[in-house]
Amino acid sequence: MQITRAMQFVAASKLRRAQDSTLAARPYSELIDEILADLAAVLGADEHPLLSRREGGKRLIVLVTSDRGLAGPLNTNAVRFVSKQIIEHLGDLEMVTVGRKGRDAMRRARVPIIAHFAGFGDRPSFDDILPLARLISDEYEAGTYNQVDIVFTRFVSTLVQRADMIQLLPIRASSDTHGIPGAQFIFEPAPEIVLNELLPRYVGTRLYQAALESTASFFSSQMVAMKNATENADELIDDLTLSYNKARQANITRELIEIASGAQAR
Repeated sequence: MQITRAMQFVAASKLRRAQDSTLAARPYSELIDEILADLAAVLGADEHPLLSRREGGKRLIVLVTSDRGLAGPLNTNAVRFVSKQIIEHLGDLEMVTVGRKGRDAMRRARVPIIAHFAGFGDRPSFDDILPLARLISDEYEAGTYNQVDIVFTRFVSTLVQRADMIQLLPIRASSDTHGIPGAQFIFEPAPEIVLNELLPRYVGTRLYQAALESTASFFSSQMVAMKNATENADELIDDLTLSYNKARQANITRELIEIASGAQAR
């Protein structure tokens, strides 16, 4: 109980920092998503390979889990979610795993894993995400995959974490082009230069946001799990103490009866 209580307090202290980082990064991630959706609506695949839509090729799923357990059903829910996606959408696919729990589960399920990245720690940074983002961008530009999805655990609240999936590539075009004159943008300097800077940053930002969401979800789920474990241990101690006292009282009563019976026998 002392161990689980200590783990609960540690997770609670780390949760606040992870939650603040997640909420602070959301507006930037959502805005860059909107910008790229608007650009994809007016630009074609000729402008940049990351905007192209393909019929052939494989599907790539990036599964983000944690390296450690003792976090309740967090990792199990993410693994079940991605397993359901694989079963419902049969086809040629490969996976990139982030975190040992997801990697071990996919290995047991014999799902092909092309790359594994160790968890990004308690405080993931954007630099940690860059190798993963570069791998995905390079493979998509090479035509290896026709779709890239991210499966992660979205942080909703301290008590609610939900497994979710978003499509990373190809970028979905926005259906709302209202306010864009002639459905066109004015690029300065040139569209390809702007896209060469913006699209890789978009991929990295979405992956970074998924890592932040998963980190906050992990500490939240671990805090709740350790709190429940502490309460269960406290109840178990009370039950064992009651059982001990009953057994002790029964022994004392038996010994008193034996003493009284011996005295009467004399």
